[in-house]
Amino acid sequence: MPYDPGLAERLNEIVDHSGLEEIRMFGGLGYMLKGNMCVGIYEEFLILRVGVETAEKILLEPHALPMDITGRAMRGWAKIAPEGIVEDEDLERYCGFAVDFVRTLPPK
Repeated sequence: MPYDPGLAERLNEIVDHSGLEEIRMFGGLGYMLKGNMCVGIYEEFLILRVGVETAEKILLEPHALPMDITGRAMRGWAKIAPEGIVEDEDLERYCGFAVDFVRTLPPK
């Protein structure tokens, strides 16, 4: 299944001012910050790189799932179902977690 173009449009509006660079990956879209993967779209899901501690908290929320596209969950990542990002405020909040974490990583 290709990525959700409606979510891509919404995400582009949010990350436009964050210095993220859009790239195509996994049959979806990824957004890089200083060479590090930050957020992305896989099918209809928002994927987030947020670090282990924040991921554990996010995974307690409704509509949040472990990031697992290969059969093995990725620590420090989360996947948000469409129902969890209906409102732009929710999408912005989740993206903020990812940007805040990835800014702590060294550039690649």
